[in-house]
Amino acid sequence: MRSLEDYFKKVWGQADVSEDELIHSCPELTEAVQKLGFLPLLDSSIQGFAAESLLGEECRFTQFDDGSWEWPLWEWKGSVVREGGCVYGKFFAGKAGFISREWWPDFCNWRRSTHPLPEEGSIEDAILMTLRENDSMITRDLRAACDFTGKNMRSKFDAYVGRLQMACRIVTEDFVYPVDKHGREYGFGWSLLTTPERLLGEEACMCERTPEESYQKMKDFLTQLLPNATERQITKLLK
Repeated sequence: MRSLEDYFKKVWGQADVSEDELIHSCPELTEAVQKLGFLPLLDSSIQGFAAESLLGEECRFTQFDDGSWEWPLWEWKGSVVREGGCVYGKFFAGKAGFISREWWPDFCNWRRSTHPLPEEGSIEDAILMTLRENDSMITRDLRAACDFTGKNMRSKFDAYVGRLQMACRIVTEDFVYPVDKHGREYGFGWSLLTTPERLLGEEACMCERTPEESYQKMKDFLTQLLPNATERQITKLLK
């Protein structure tokens, strides 16, 4: 992949982007996350600003006649987190994406100031305490441990976890996939959840700036990176 600057200039200028300016491998996606700092997985409402939009044609979602499918982006996201030292979760208006380790302290600093710790004894507090006690858990096991097992409880539980991810209290450490009788992984997999303190360490979740200074720093960076994005779009991405 060539420079991301060239890619975005063409996208925003409505010019054609050549295949060699797109991502064709997991290491290239990891590099893009490190360069961009913030990268939604799918559509972010900002033209071209999503991992899916950066991929070469052969890396897009493909469904076959027998119902099976292939999606390199989905397969790569766990490796990007493990090998790229970045953070993954539902951070952007409730949608999933990556944040580089360089930008995590500022992002965490700002988000936690606007999404304070859950009240003691609340459902969100119970979910967070359960996860901390177990270090990391796949989503379905955490849901069962928190007794969200009845009818329609899955969506309710996912909403609580989503809010805790937006608050930078829970992140995705990796992805776990079921295995068929031939030993092959299949399906979309389960998120292996943990806390950012356990994944990155306590210091990575601390910042010397005030929350407002962190917000302004991120906003200035994204405004320069995404000159065609409106202030409202950037604010939505960060709030």
